Amino acid sequence: MAVVRPLRGLRYDAARAGDPGLLLAPPYDVVTPREQAELQARSPYNVIRLILPEEADRGAAAARTLREWVEHGLLVPDPAPAVYLYSQRFSLPDGTSRRRDGLLCRLRLEEFSTGVVLPHERTLPGPKADRLSILRATGANLSPIFGLYARPGEPVRELVGALGESVVDVNGWHQLWRVTDPAVIARVERALAPETIIIADGHHRYETALQYRDEQRGNQGAEYVLAYLANTEEEGVVILPTHRLVRGPLPLAPERLEDRLRESFEAEPLPPERRRAGEIDCLLADRRLRLRPRPATLARLAALPPVLRTLDVELLHRAILEPILGVDAAGLEFTHDDEEAADGVAAGRAAAAFLLNPPSIAAVRAVCLAGELMPEKSTYFYPKLATGLVLSPVGPPWV
Repeated sequence: MAVVRPLRGLRYDAARAGDPGLLLAPPYDVVTPREQAELQARSPYNVIRLILPEEADRGAAAARTLREWVEHGLLVPDPAPAVYLYSQRFSLPDGTSRRRDGLLCRLRLEEFSTGVVLPHERTLPGPKADRLSILRATGANLSPIFGLYARPGEPVRELVGALGESVVDVNGWHQLWRVTDPAVIARVERALAPETIIIADGHHRYETALQYRDEQRGNQGAEYVLAYLANTEEEGVVILPTHRLVRGPLPLAPERLEDRLRESFEAEPLPPERRRAGEIDCLLADRRLRLRPRPATLARLAALPPVLRTLDVELLHRAILEPILGVDAAGLEFTHDDEEAADGVAAGRAAAAFLLNPPSIAAVRAVCLAGELMPEKSTYFYPKLATGLVLSPVGPPWV
């Protein structure tokens, strides 16, 4: 059973901290060094100073800053427990606009083995160690995980009901409402209790929270993690592709690589049409190819569970990256932007790029429910959640 509870969120006081639009930041793991500097320059109170401090001891620096901001009234606890409707309006690469609604709340931590909360992709150890040091020092969830549930025909706004005036509005792109009505909160808790929660984003933060919970036995606050929960049945839940850039140099010359690829794929010069399902674009410094797997290549995936056999990312890793290039996740960089991938190869920052189509929401859910995992960085749920709207104290010195 998924246990969802309200929280007494720690939030910026705009009267003291300033324009909310200058205080928010993307999740720590998508912030480049240049963006980090830009966010710090926006405001001395931008949340980047909590989630990605410049100091060598990030945990101590984040804890010191958080304590100072609370003492000076820049961050203030809300007067009563609430769930928060967080709405994002965004534009897709094709120019269309969408809106994604979700609920910020406390989600009780569950081991993956229970099937209540499920990951969809593998994680790397480095980020978890970094996040754990900050969580231990601050005693707070500074960024929410992003979870998905599936309730057909029940938009989040319909579940919550009347909203009133938002408490945060960043030009319509980020809006936040506090929901404190006990009857509404109870309705939300009942509705989500039978749901399986799939982690869309924040795997490292969730696994870090599990470890912190185990270190904080007896602390009820640490049994929960700050979560944003959205309904997969709404059109605002979007996955963009996650392309692979191979750090050089390649183990074989471009012409030899093309020969090897043609052994397993039909290859043609890159056409102007978009990739179809099952197609992979290969970008090299002197050539661009569209690859379609031969039947014998697909047959080599037969040993995989059925839910993984149709994933383009599995095909790429098992038919190209591992057997031909000898590359694993440590030798890759990632981007969701076709042009950025092409520019990386053209500028020599990458020896090759492989462009994929994104998996569908249904495919991601099928993988999770089958108890399987995708390779690292298989999805890019878009847009990323803003950090800084709501913080959740979960441990000493707050709880």
